[in-house]
Amino acid sequence: MRYSRAVNDDVIQLATAVADRLAGRRLACAESLTAGRLTTAFASVADAVTFLRGGLVAYQPGVKAELLGVTAESVLSIEAAGQMAYGVAELLDAEVSVATTGLAGGAPEDGVEVGTVFVGTFVSGVVRGSTHRFDGEPEEVCEAATHQALENLFEALSARVFLGDAAARSGEMRWGRVG
Repeated sequence: MRYSRAVNDDVIQLATAVADRLAGRRLACAESLTAGRLTTAFASVADAVTFLRGGLVAYQPGVKAELLGVTAESVLSIEAAGQMAYGVAELLDAEVSVATTGLAGGAPEDGVEVGTVFVGTFVSGVVRGSTHRFDGEPEEVCEAATHQALENLFEALSARVFLGDAAARSGEMRWGRVG
């Protein structure tokens, strides 16, 4: 039987860098487009049991709504990614989370082009979202999205956030929970 690595070394290194920035906080993942790749990356980090609460692959819109509380008009949106990040933090009792949604293949949907990826992060009570566009086959888009989500979470964990007017001007969304 041939063994295939589920996660490449670059992704594991980036997941390790994220884990090093958690500072005792717990992490959760909500994945649609990446279909478990982020959770797999974090599970590959040494001592993952000390920080990884778990991950949820919420592929269908109904699952996103029922389990993660997504109410966005479209699940293919930055708003949905942010709601997914917030929802999985609540569901799995984590202070930090990351979420992905988007369209890796097929045909455009809801005005969203193939290769469009939405990433949401939740850190210290602040939800951030971003939109990215990647070219390639669906597998390549998913891999690029995984890497981008890890980079976004690393940046969010590295940020010094001052809430209030500055957060409102920067486009950050703050929903209910302070981690």
